[in-house]
Amino acid sequence: MKLEVIILAAGQGKRMKSPLPKVLHALAGTPLLEHVIRTAQGLEPAAIHVVIGHGSEQVQKALAHYDINWVIQEDQLGTGHAVLQALPYISGGGVILVLYGDVPLIRLSTLQNLVQHAQAGPALLTAKLANPIGYGRVLRDAHGALVAVVEDKDATPAEREVQEVNTGLVAAPRGDFLRYLPCVKRDNQQGEYYLPDILSLAVANGKAVSSCTAESELEVLGVNDRVQLNQVEREYQRRLAEQLMREGVNIADPARLDIRGSLSCGADVSIDINVVFEGTVTLGDNITVGPNCVLSDVSVADGSIIHPMSHLQQVVIGKDCSVGPYARLRAGTILSDGARIGNFVETKKASIGPGSKINHLSYIGDCDLGVEVNIGAGTITCNYDGLNKHKTDIGNGVFVGSNSTLVAPLQIHEQGFVAAGSTITKSIAKGELAVSRARQRNVEGWVRPGRRDTKD
Repeated sequence: MKLEVIILAAGQGKRMKSPLPKVLHALAGTPLLEHVIRTAQGLEPAAIHVVIGHGSEQVQKALAHYDINWVIQEDQLGTGHAVLQALPYISGGGVILVLYGDVPLIRLSTLQNLVQHAQAGPALLTAKLANPIGYGRVLRDAHGALVAVVEDKDATPAEREVQEVNTGLVAAPRGDFLRYLPCVKRDNQQGEYYLPDILSLAVANGKAVSSCTAESELEVLGVNDRVQLNQVEREYQRRLAEQLMREGVNIADPARLDIRGSLSCGADVSIDINVVFEGTVTLGDNITVGPNCVLSDVSVADGSIIHPMSHLQQVVIGKDCSVGPYARLRAGTILSDGARIGNFVETKKASIGPGSKINHLSYIGDCDLGVEVNIGAGTITCNYDGLNKHKTDIGNGVFVGSNSTLVAPLQIHEQGFVAAGSTITKSIAKGELAVSRARQRNVEGWVRPGRRDTKD
């Protein structure tokens, strides 16, 4: 049966205390609304309609890469009114599923179950809460049949004792929405058109209303403030960590792992505490990531180690490499197999050849290193002249002594040797030794200014 999805995302979210539309606040680095859209896409609907209002231009711009029918709700008069704005864009038969842009943890399996229940008539997703304060209550008759949903503010003391609550997620044949939604009144304390009122109207018309229950409260939790945003963040991260562990990944502490994008892992991967993955990250087999690392859009091949406190962004790491601790590898860095990057080394747009080493306190930018190159501590490539970036090419087997300055554009041919403390401005031929520093002069009898001779 044909399915179309309506996502309600017009609210301002005042309790977020932010000018950013609520549905654009990030969960795991992705807008709340985008999570809902992705889950809805898993149902393979004929169309997805998103009702927006506050910050509508921002919302459309942020999610312009999705095939969405955007519907503007000029006046926010309740959930029923929001759905009414989208109904004219839906034609033909089939089922309509209504979701919320601030309920990001809803599971695909739950929605599939709800849609299945709605094949014959209206269906509601409910949840059972130990503390249902603030939620609309689900009212049933003596036989357990659903008869109505009453909002918390409109409920009687007896009705407030009910622990089964309305999640707001409704599915029904299109004809039921067309028949009952225009009949919904706004005679309630909020003065709004409540979408769940179509259920009591259907019951009054002799229709049975079915329901199914969510797995947990967090699955249907709507984000209204920063506290709830943190709750769904931690639940989302917990789900990701559990899935990774089931796939064989060793995670030191699932509560101290953040995945803000996608993470793919091979066999025997070990991830220590406080590691953040951003964008698209791929880890091969036998990878170790030490504590407090940040990997953003990174690929790491088999057998490599990322030591603690290292920050990698848009980097490709070959097999059996060692990075860090305290290394910063910036965009465009490529490490070939067996390369080593040590502590307090920064690279940018650098290609590091097989077996090459930059072990200590260096900056290597806009540079190509050949095979088995050794870069001594304190070495820097001066790649920027104030207007343009220039490149340094370093051949196979080159040795650069400590505290050297390589002024680009520059080429050091294979087996070249740079003496420690040199400033190199001219190319070095194959096998040459380059020395560029002042001659040492030792002055006998020198007395440091301000110090008296000890013989006086």
